[in-house]
This record gives sequence, C-alpha cells and structure tokens, in this order.
Amino acid sequence: MTYSHNFHIPVMGIGFTIDTPAKVAQYGISSVISLVDDVLIEKMREFYCKKFNFPFQEISDKMEDFRAQRITAYLNVIDRVSKERLEELRSSINKKGGDFEKYIEMLPDLSELKQKFQHFVQSNNFKGLQKWFSENLPLGSIDVNIMTKLDRETYKNNEKLPQQYNDAHAALRGFAESDLSSSLILSAGMNPRLYSYMENFQDFFPNEKGEIKKKIILKVSDYRSALIQGKFLAKKGIWVSEYRVESGLNCGGHAFATDGYLMGPILEEFKTNRKDLIATTHEILAATLAAKGKVVPEQPMEIKITAQGGVGTAEEHGFLTDYYDIDSVGWGTPFLLSPEVTNVDDHTLELLLEAKEKDLYLSGVSPLGVPFNNLRGNSKDAEQAKNIAKGRPGSACPNKFVELNKEFGDKAICIASRQYQFLKLRELKKLHANDDEAYQKAFDKVVEKSCICVGLGTSVLLNNKLDFKKEGPGVSVCPGPNMAYYSKKVSLKEMVGHIYGKTNVIERTDRPHMFLKELGLYVDYLKNSIEEMAKPLTEKNQKYVDTFHDNLIDGIEYYKTLFSEKTKQFQSKKSQLLNSLEQYREELNSLRVKVLEAL
Repeated sequence: MTYSHNFHIPVMGIGFTIDTPAKVAQYGISSVISLVDDVLIEKMREFYCKKFNFPFQEISDKMEDFRAQRITAYLNVIDRVSKERLEELRSSINKKGGDFEKYIEMLPDLSELKQKFQHFVQSNNFKGLQKWFSENLPLGSIDVNIMTKLDRETYKNNEKLPQQYNDAHAALRGFAESDLSSSLILSAGMNPRLYSYMENFQDFFPNEKGEIKKKIILKVSDYRSALIQGKFLAKKGIWVSEYRVESGLNCGGHAFATDGYLMGPILEEFKTNRKDLIATTHEILAATLAAKGKVVPEQPMEIKITAQGGVGTAEEHGFLTDYYDIDSVGWGTPFLLSPEVTNVDDHTLELLLEAKEKDLYLSGVSPLGVPFNNLRGNSKDAEQAKNIAKGRPGSACPNKFVELNKEFGDKAICIASRQYQFLKLRELKKLHANDDEAYQKAFDKVVEKSCICVGLGTSVLLNNKLDFKKEGPGVSVCPGPNMAYYSKKVSLKEMVGHIYGKTNVIERTDRPHMFLKELGLYVDYLKNSIEEMAKPLTEKNQKYVDTFHDNLIDGIEYYKTLFSEKTKQFQSKKSQLLNSLEQYREELNSLRVKVLEAL
C-alpha cells in the first residue's frame, strides 16, 4: 500500500497513543498502539463502543485467554472506527472546509495523491475526482507495539500457565487474530521464544506476490542488531518488512543507549547495506519457506528503513528522507502538545508546555532497570514522594505487568511494588547496619522505582473521565529531550504543516541540530557513567570508556565530513556545526585523560 505521508506517530507510553489511530488514520497518517495494558484496552473498547453505538460485551479476566481476546476485540473496534471515519471523509469531498479538504491540505506538496488531486481539478473532472478518491484514498496503518521484555509469566489458581499465556505471547496472539492488515512493532531487544511463536499464525507469512497481512517491524539501534534479528526471523519463515532505527538517547520513553554509536553513521550503514540486507535475508527466508511447504514469493520483498528520535524541523525531516533514503520519519514527542492526537491531561500538558532542558532528564524510575526519560514535577513522582514520606514506598502493583524479579522467590514480583521494596529495604538495613550513608544511598535507588505501568496509562482515563483503580491520579510521562524546544499547543494540521515546512511551531532560535543534540547527550551520558564508576577504575571500566570514546570520535569525524561536503543542506550553519563538533572532541579527550589518571 502507498501511504499518504512520509512520517508516522510512534508509540508513546501506554495510554498517550492508545487510540491515536482512531483520530488520524482517516487522514492517511500511520500511528502505533501499545499492547501492554489489556485492562486499559478493555476500558477504551467500552468507551468507543458506547461512543459509536457498537455492541459491547465485557471480556472478564475470569474468561479463558482474556488478555488476547481483549486485544483482538479492541483492535477490531479501532479498525472499524477508522474505516467509518475514512468513509465520512470521502463523502465530504464536495464540502467546503470538510475533512477531505483538510486531508488534501495536509499532504506533502510532492505526494502522488496531491498531484492526482490537482490533475483532476485542473481538468475540471470533478466526477472523476470523486470516483478515484472514493476508491483509492488510503487509510493510515494501525500498527501495534510489543516490548519483548514484558513477557511476564501468568498464573491461574497459583499454577503457572503454559508459555503461550505469557503477556507478550498473548499480546502477539491478540494482534494476529485481529482483522487488521498492519504491522507489529517489536521493541526492547530480542526474545527468541516470542519470535518463534509467530510461526503459529498464517497472517505473518507472505503469499506469491510477497503480500503479508501482518507485517513485522523491528525497532533497532544499529545495523548489526538488525542483521542478526532479521536472519533469525528469516530462519523461521518470517520476513522483517521494516527496520525502525531509533536514537539511543535522543528519544522519548526508555532509552537504550548504544556504546557511543551515533544516528548519522548508523543510518549511513543501513543506506549502504540495504540491498545486501534484502538479499541475505531473502535467501534464508526462501529456503525456510520451501522446507515448510509454504509459498515462496517470486521476488525478494521490500524492506523499509525508517528513523525516529529527536527530529524537530522540516529541514531535518527532509535530509533524512532525501540523503539516507528513509521511508518514513517518526515524530513522537511534539505530538504530546496536540490534544487532537494524543491523550495528555491538563496538568501534564501545562508542565510539557513550560518544560526546558533542565526539566527533561534520564531517570532511574523504570522497574525495567533501563534509563527512562522523565519530566520533573510530574504528578506520579509527586505521589511517589508522598508515599515515601509516609514510610510506605512502592506501589500496590495493581496491574503486575512488570513482575519480572525473582530475587525473593520463584514467583516474580515488580521492583516498583511495595512488596519488593519492603523486602529489599529490610535486607539492605541489615547489610548496612553500621553505615547510614551507604544505606541512604541504597535506599534512594530502591524507592526511585515507580509504577509507570499505571502512571503511563492514567492520562487517557483522566481525559475521558473514565473509572480507574486509584493508586492516586498520578501521571507518568516520558517525552524526549526535543520537548524543550516546543512551547505551545498545536492542532494536527499545524503539526503536519511544521513537519513539511509549511509552518513553524518552534519559537526558540537556539535549538541544536538533531545530530549535535544526540552527540551532546552521549557525551553527558559517558561523563555520568564515569562519575558512577567505583574508584580506582578497573580494566573493564577502562575498556568500556575507550570503546565509547572511540565510537563518539568516529561519529564526530563522520559528521565533520557530512557537514563539510553536504554544503547545500548545511551551508548557512556550517562553521557553527563544525565548531560544536570540535568542542565535543575536546571534551571527550579531556574525559579520557581523567580516566587514565584515575587508573
């Protein structure tokens, strides 16, 4: 399918984009739903069924395979809503100021759809226009996201259920059994058991024409990871239709930092090796499909390369699509300021509008143990601080989606739970009985973990005045560092205009280029990592710092050449860009000297 736009709206948290497709798919815009929280998904299905007068029957948690059933039912509702809204849009073709007009205005000027529209208008063929667009206007893809690490074991009557009832497995099954013809995005690393489970569903396999009803998108941080995972899945007969490259640090949500590998060089490697990636994985796939007795596509199938993380201007967007041949660019964080698109409660929205660089930081609040982008002053953190002050740190853990720690028994619990933090603090109190300072330091690390699987879903409940289990109305939010440069609410039309350079919603003039911003974040990350290392530094520490340092220096050399040679794109800021690169080089070399002195 040819989509209308060359940008997409990535998954944001658990609830912020849970119904975004129902708001934007009719305009040909693709977006992503999180499948973490089936409780929230069931509430939203009821909400949409009431809103559109669809029949609704509750899927109780007492029912067999309720998690997968809830996900399937909700995705079918969102699919139906989106298709009905597209039909309404098509029927508004003759209405001045209607949705069809909005659709056309938002399209990029060089898109095939816009050119087709202009051709019909110029030839006064309005009858042909109406017929063609009623048959060909595409719906944005309703994609879903599964964090592969969130594959919690489940129990019934205190007996562990078979693997296929694990959370990620059930979510995958829920998507596979839905009516959607779209993509499953797998993030947070490789889960071999989950990847192998895909073989059970025919929709993941191609037909003779290379058409796949349920496509796979892998979110990756580098080319090597993409190749390893792509080959693994090809050996199962599963084709990866898209590799979604995300900045390690200049992104929202969880931050999966690389060892100093920067986005520009990573995208260059994908650009250089795309044909090899297709050929290598197709050869493995064809052999596997033949051995399984399944259809082997006549030709190697397409692989899309997309990118996201820190993109903020039309110039950056255009450079990614033109120079790196990127098929679609992810715009996430800025859409948190568009109530028309995402679910952000009033209090959190005001915090986001006022946020500056100092308010956006990498935190340790996630119970996954991965750095998590956080916003200072968010209501979930305030709620957590009150509980700590009362001597009751931790969450009651109502949803249990991150019950992954088996430190205190065979049955896993969440490290943000009250149960875990009570047991851990009791253990630490004994360990540091004669060292108050050491205990306080350990205490702070334990109680920092927050129940984000509730916090990241609360905003949509508040916005839609839905009932929710009251741990408190605390909202967690996870914008990327790019949020610092946006300071006003925007409509969908304004934001799309900004993406394509028709308007500009950024008032600040000091925003650094996305590549430099990421570089700065990595330098700070290395600096903080060094500060946290025990002294004297070990040989392992030194090796880590050396690798990180050398990769960043290589990235600086790459950008130096890029900014110098691509003079058309960077001419106006060339000297400023090169000076910034040199400053980062000096800072990195100074860090390395300090490390050597600390050995």
